[in-house]
Amino acid sequence: MKKIVPYLVLFLCALLLWDLLFTFGDATFHIDGEEVGGPLGAALGILFAGGGTLIGLFVALVVGAVLAVVFAGVGIVVIGALAIAGLAVAAAIVPFLLPLLLPLALIWYLVSRARRNRAVEKVAV
Repeated sequence: MKKIVPYLVLFLCALLLWDLLFTFGDATFHIDGEEVGGPLGAALGILFAGGGTLIGLFVALVVGAVLAVVFAGVGIVVIGALAIAGLAVAAAIVPFLLPLLLPLALIWYLVSRARRNRAVEKVAV
């Protein structure tokens, strides 16, 4: 099976290439009310679609750069305000979390004591 797989993949790639190169007859589109079909229609459709995609990508990059420059100061202020608000909320909640932290500290102490006793026993042996 391992020897057949590369040949099968190569055959499927050849079929895909054949389909891309020699089956342009299905594509049609309209320019100013005229239907353009066949290989020329497919080639023009691919050209226009690729051109539109490139223009859209360029516009998105320019808009992203402009927004990054314009909103950089606002973003820093917003992040700073969120950090201060988070610290204020954490400071307000800490006294209420103390009853939850006491059992956790007790468990932590018991586990560390048991671990320390095992380490002392290993050294003694």
